[in-house]
Formats: sequence, C-alpha cells, structure tokens
Amino acid sequence: MQVSAYIYNRYKAEFGQRIDEMKLHKLLYLAQRESFIQNDKPLFNATFYGWKYGPILKEIHGAYQNDSFAAAIPKEIIARLVPIIDKVFSDYAEKSSWSLSRLTHGEISWKNSRVGVPQAANSDNAIKTEDIRQDAIRVRERREMLNQYGLL
Repeated sequence: MQVSAYIYNRYKAEFGQRIDEMKLHKLLYLAQRESFIQNDKPLFNATFYGWKYGPILKEIHGAYQNDSFAAAIPKEIIARLVPIIDKVFSDYAEKSSWSLSRLTHGEISWKNSRVGVPQAANSDNAIKTEDIRQDAIRVRERREMLNQYGLL
C-alpha cells in the first residue's frame, strides 16, 4: 500500500493529475520487476493477478476506488523506493495506460498466468514471483547488451 501511495502521490505531483487505475497497476508491476533487476528481490510482498489488461493487485483496486492513498510514507521506505521508482517513472510514467497494458502482455509472468483463460476474461490466476524474476532477468540482459553497444 505504501508503494502505491508513493506512486500515486508522485504522479499527481509530477503530472498535475490523478493517475488512472490501470496505469497505477502497471507501474506497480514494473516497479516490482525493476526491484528484481536492481536488487534481485521483490520490492513488496503482494500477489499480482493476470487480468485481461495486464497484472493487477486486487487490494489496490479497492484503495483506488476509495481514494485512500493520502497516508504519510515513512522516510526509510521512500529512501528504498526512490532508485526503483525513478527508473520506472523515467521509462514508463509518460506512456499511456493502454501502451503499458500491451507491454505487460509481452511479459512471461502475465502470459503464464493467462494459460487456459479466455482472452476477454479476468482471472484469479496469480502471477508467480519467480516468473516476474524471469522477466527481470530478460530485461536486465537486454539493458546490459544495449549498454555494451552504447545504445542505452
């Protein structure tokens, strides 16, 4: 919830508007993946589900509907979040929600959670943390290659 509040409030401060719910879920997923890239561990303990438009956190859905992200976030948590969220914001925050949805549809973790689920249906299939780790490894290797060739 604190990571969600940080993203929600930062987005509002940087872009002058409330983040839409789809984008919030996608940025949370990308923050979780980025934490694996940078630290080889999850940023938070929560279960993503493979819904039709990409990964979501069910508990965040209710909090978003109630607009309950105004709580103060402890400074030690913010210090841990900043390197990860800075990267996520620089790479993804300006993209449309639909663009982020399409991006997450390319993730191994989302695809695995959708096996046997009709395309137009949401799902209660959990996204496995190990699958998110695999997505992170793939992205890390791509970044390293791009860096090696001076393209990043």
